[in-house]
Order: sequence, then C-alpha cells, then structure tokens
Amino acid sequence: MYQDSYNRYMAIALHEAEIAFEENEVPVGAIIVYDGRIIGRGHNQIEQLKDATAHAEMIALSAAYNSIGDWRLDDCTLICTLEPCAMCAGAMSLSRIGCIVYGAHDPKFGACGSILDIPSEQRLNHQIEVVSGIMAEEVATLMKEFFVKLRKGRERIH
Repeated sequence: MYQDSYNRYMAIALHEAEIAFEENEVPVGAIIVYDGRIIGRGHNQIEQLKDATAHAEMIALSAAYNSIGDWRLDDCTLICTLEPCAMCAGAMSLSRIGCIVYGAHDPKFGACGSILDIPSEQRLNHQIEVVSGIMAEEVATLMKEFFVKLRKGRERIH
C-alpha cells in the first residue's frame, strides 16, 4: 500500500469517526483492508453499547473476522484515525495484522509508540509495521471539535 492509498483509506476511516461524532461518541474510526477491499469497518460505540471494549478497531476486527471466516488477518492493514490503545494493539497482534496505519498520536493511551509500543515488541511472537501521521491534522481537528462540544454540553448541565 502506498501514501495515496493511505490517504484514500484514511478518508473512509475519518468518515467512520464522523459517524461516531454524530452519535456523541469519541470520534474514532477504523477500517481493515485486504487485497484492496474493505473487509471490516467500525467506529467507537462505547457509550451506545455501554461496553468499554467497543473501540472502533475492535469492531472493525470482528467485522473482518466474519468477512473472511478466520481470526488470522495476515496481509491485512488496519487504518485507524487515532493511535490504537494497548487493548486494540494487543488484539491486532493476536490477529496477526500486517500493518497499522493511523492518523493522530494519542499521548494518553497510545500503544503504537506514544506510551507503549506493542506492535514492535520483540518479546511477542508477531511484530507489526506501523505508519503514523496520515491526515493527522484532520483527525486532530475532529477530536478537538468533539471535546469542545462535550465541554459545552457539560457547562449547560451545571
């Protein structure tokens, strides 16, 4: 996959994040690509499902497993708007994802280089290529808009 493809697919993941935004979820979106086609997609649904594990990446992984009928996602690329957390990066490692592409770094929970670096951990049996910074400004803008909206909503409650 090349830079042009990363941008094209990140735009689709960003659309998933916008859906999350409209549903009052933290705006994170993810897709999984295999052989040029999207086999899984998801956006955060934590509040909607009342499930702390309902991250965009986890939902996209489940959709991809169902799409190909296997839990092994060798040769697949996961594209996510925000740097995956430890749970999601761990699930990607267990799934044997070939590459993780993400937009903005997550300095509070990021586990693909910011706080932890699960994809390149040599003690694990699978390492994952990571590409970061794809459409990072667009992702950061959406995240900032969401948290401004969230704070304004809280101000009205008090």
